[in-house]
Amino acid sequence: MHLTDLARRASRTRWFAALGRSASRLDRRLQRATDGRWTVMGRARLPQLVLTTRGRRTGAPREVVLLHAVDGDAWVVLASNWGQAHHPAWALNLLAEPRAQVTVRGRTTPVVARVASHDEAERLLPRMRALWPGYEAYEQRAGRDLYLFVLEPVPAGDDERSH
Repeated sequence: MHLTDLARRASRTRWFAALGRSASRLDRRLQRATDGRWTVMGRARLPQLVLTTRGRRTGAPREVVLLHAVDGDAWVVLASNWGQAHHPAWALNLLAEPRAQVTVRGRTTPVVARVASHDEAERLLPRMRALWPGYEAYEQRAGRDLYLFVLEPVPAGDDERSH
């Protein structure tokens, strides 16, 4: 069994979600130190990005490592917060200030985030759940709707407020 398959199977369990929260912090440090070239879950061959938002209270840059799907030239991320009852801070930051940055394999792109429309969510949620089966368990455990964000690249010359 490949590491990716093992991680996907374990993703539905509570213990894996708790472990994942800790591993996410370590992964963020590792990706920052290596400019996105190395990742804790890199061996699992899961598509990851570093999302940099502005803290809605502090205005300080905040980074989080997320799984993502690609939809055209946009990235799609799901605000699961590992199945916790509250939304992750990065999602609330995007709702307050949708301009952010995405770093994939060392390349940083300014983006504008928006919550996916109902039709987009119907199309994209199955892709996200296929990528990471735990998302379905997280949504049930959280007891809330999970924000599904589409991160669209900012057109060249229109990124004066990116960070």
